[in-house]
Amino acid sequence: MAAMAFETRETKNLSQIAPALLRWYDKNARALPWRVSPMARKQGVAPDPYKVWLSEIMLQQTTVATVAPRYEAFLDRWPTVGAMAAAKQDDVLGQWAGLGYYARARNLHKCAAVVAKDYGGVFPDAEDELRGLPGIGDYTAAAIAAIAFDKPAVVVDGNIERVVSRLFAIEAPLPKAKPEIKARATVIWPKKRSGDFAQSLMDLGAGVCKPKAPLCLLCPLADHCDAQAQCRTEEFPKKAPKNTKPTRQGAAFALMNRKGEMLFERRPEQGLLGGMFGLPGTAWAEEEITDALALAPANAKWRRVGDITHTFTHFHLTLDVFLAPAPKGFRRKAGQEWIAPKTARLPTVMKKAVELATTQAGDGK
Repeated sequence: MAAMAFETRETKNLSQIAPALLRWYDKNARALPWRVSPMARKQGVAPDPYKVWLSEIMLQQTTVATVAPRYEAFLDRWPTVGAMAAAKQDDVLGQWAGLGYYARARNLHKCAAVVAKDYGGVFPDAEDELRGLPGIGDYTAAAIAAIAFDKPAVVVDGNIERVVSRLFAIEAPLPKAKPEIKARATVIWPKKRSGDFAQSLMDLGAGVCKPKAPLCLLCPLADHCDAQAQCRTEEFPKKAPKNTKPTRQGAAFALMNRKGEMLFERRPEQGLLGGMFGLPGTAWAEEEITDALALAPANAKWRRVGDITHTFTHFHLTLDVFLAPAPKGFRRKAGQEWIAPKTARLPTVMKKAVELATTQAGDGK
């Protein structure tokens, strides 16, 4: 993206921003399991593109604290892109359970297969080629190019959006402000140490330029920050009003056989929780379902055992959970399987429903 010229409070100091932040990063970089420290990089240790890619996919819409232990488990199980490519998709989805956005897990497996087959197990280093891989968009392509290969790719995540918005006191609200934030970041982006600079901005946003009560006295960029000079730091980034999340309703049916196994069915590949196993159930809708049992997977002695709630990114969900023994002569349909509840690899919402049903079945209520 071509650099754009802007009039700022201290245009003459823009060239000082990257050196100041990199000096701070050299002393204050977070130790993260997927990161090569600035000292190690100076000693010639290169980041592993596979580890960078894996961490970036896992970190999408998820916190560092949540990802760190899960990342280690993924890496222990699949230490290379070839190992990931050779894995079964169900195993990858099962390992992903609880991290949300299951399309990421499906694309993780697809991307590994493409890299292993078409690139000989070596990730490409160009942004445009990276963007052509499954599950890799503009941000992830830039992050891999910069962090893994030190290409001069401009990386903008949530932390960087906040830092840049404050540095230049960008008045436009998100998401409308994204193009200007990217353009402003381009102006200050260094030609060398691109990966370290990206990670320094991320660390600054995570630990100093925080959403609330930013630690401006500790910030290496305080003298360059327009928002700080105007005493308006917490006003940025500006955000458009959030819409209230709707609440959807539905029903889930736990059918159990004599072995204590439960009937599960695979959800369609496309859509929410795509490709994952779950309990048969109704659609999830804002309108109340008046006759849920008419949609049950079997003509059985169903009893309602309670409900569970779960919150997705765009809506809240309440599921009524029904439990019944499988009737004599019941035959499962294509895509359905009898699985012991303890061994089923399920997304969090389905784990909640299964745990409720299992507890009620065990109590004999």
